[in-house]
Amino acid sequence: MSSWPPNPNTPQQTPDPQPPHPQLAGQEWRILEKTLLASIEEQRRARRWSIFFKLTTFFFFLLFFFALAKSCGKEENIAVNTSPHLGIVDITGEIGEGKPANSDDIITALNAAFDASQSKAIVLNINSPGGSPVESDQIWQEIRRLRELHKDKKVYAVIGDMGASGAYYIASAADEIYVNPSSLVGSIGVIMPNYGVTGLAQKLGVEDRTMTAGAHKNILSMTKPLDPFEKAHVQGVLDNVHQHFIAAVKEGRGKRLKEDANTFSGLFWSGEQAINLGLADKAGSVDSLKRELKLKDTADYSVDRSSLEKIMGRLGTTLGLGIGASLKSSVSDMNAQASLK
Repeated sequence: MSSWPPNPNTPQQTPDPQPPHPQLAGQEWRILEKTLLASIEEQRRARRWSIFFKLTTFFFFLLFFFALAKSCGKEENIAVNTSPHLGIVDITGEIGEGKPANSDDIITALNAAFDASQSKAIVLNINSPGGSPVESDQIWQEIRRLRELHKDKKVYAVIGDMGASGAYYIASAADEIYVNPSSLVGSIGVIMPNYGVTGLAQKLGVEDRTMTAGAHKNILSMTKPLDPFEKAHVQGVLDNVHQHFIAAVKEGRGKRLKEDANTFSGLFWSGEQAINLGLADKAGSVDSLKRELKLKDTADYSVDRSSLEKIMGRLGTTLGLGIGASLKSSVSDMNAQASLK
């Protein structure tokens, strides 16, 4: 029986709270864990699909705009398969592998221009100081081969600011060479730059410790005196390459060439002087040539890698960012799962 009022000297007893059932608490935690994991997995799937659809949409838009640019970028290309035209192949900048003017791209363009049924003539649109003799000769050989295969199509070379050295080598393969009176033309020669710094190295206390197997493996070393035998050997190599150049020009120009002591000396001339020397045929441009041939349209067959490389570079950057974001999201989700376990 309880007594009232309570006796202050008697300690009060508070009933112990009822502890939760152990089995029930474990089930509640597992349900909560499964719910959280399912929510995280759903968010991860949503992010992945979002990234995928964004990248896919971007890629198709990129292809669309690239195709649009190719079709509208050069208005004259509309005429390629519909009307007679003058096929243009640009030879611009330094000639060499990996350079703006390289044999692979130029030969590809030449073949496309010759094979096109509506191209009635081909023009080499040249503005180049020259470059690799090997690349120049490969282009020269291909032009001569294509001329033999397509005897109904003439090849013209139009020199702009400059058509020197290897660029003139290529031009000499054409049926006719047009120049501006102020163009720089010629430079029929071969050069191999080399410097000697023996005295400077000695003053600076620089010791050349180059080791070789072969008596002349370090030929033309900058830190040793020029050996007379090696000098003669290199000169023989340059002379041999020079003869290839001379033979190509003579074959291309034939009797039109007014050869003298300076023709193959490496000198260059103005376009007007080049005409008088037989190195070129007449003054003119691509536009004047088109009028002369009575062709209304032109088509540029040049391989232009710059636009495609820029687009693909941007695409690669975007794809990289998208993949990076996806990986970051996946790692974050894995860490979240680990913390729940």
